[in-house]
Amino acid sequence: MTVIPKRASTVVLMDRKSRVYLTKRPITMKFLGGYYVFPGGTVDEQDETVGNNHVLNHPNLTLSPAYYIAAARELFEEVGVLLASRADGRPVMFNEAKEREYRQQLVKGQMSFEELLKREKLHFDFNQLKYFGTLVTPEGSPYRFDTSFFLAELPDGQSPVPDTYEIENAFWATPEEALSAYSQGKLPMISPTILSLETIINYKKGNPLKLPKNPYLF
Repeated sequence: MTVIPKRASTVVLMDRKSRVYLTKRPITMKFLGGYYVFPGGTVDEQDETVGNNHVLNHPNLTLSPAYYIAAARELFEEVGVLLASRADGRPVMFNEAKEREYRQQLVKGQMSFEELLKREKLHFDFNQLKYFGTLVTPEGSPYRFDTSFFLAELPDGQSPVPDTYEIENAFWATPEEALSAYSQGKLPMISPTILSLETIINYKKGNPLKLPKNPYLF
């Protein structure tokens, strides 16, 4: 029986030094345990809608807004980086306890990303996520995903704080350093992560931010 791909989003987080943030999945995880990936996860039903009162811009309508919301939500859940701002443009700065509480509520499904925006009177700017392609797991794989990939710049004043349940290790590295470590057998990676790193390298050279057409291989 063919497995229907689940919708998912992945975020390549980049700092001002053009480094990307890689996270290692715990070895105990059934799916891709021990592999280095970018923050991301599946699209939830609650990601389908965010009211216009909490949106600054709208994304490319060829892609469902739910992918953008899922990307922002997963980025906050996994590493504590929030792509949102106050109405006057001021960045969001939660204290440690409030940040932890919100992240836990999102992970447990006790709160949607829209509810977080409403509670804190925040606005989400779709332009903070640059879409650069979609990959779909080939038929025959036991786990299949229809994954949209985004690039996001680390907001001023924020630093990643990994969720220790979902992330065993995390660090900043240039795409070149990450690929070199992979080629030396130091960083286990899957094809989408490698393709994303290669895409970012080409983008830094002035080429379009776009994934090459390639199968989603593991």
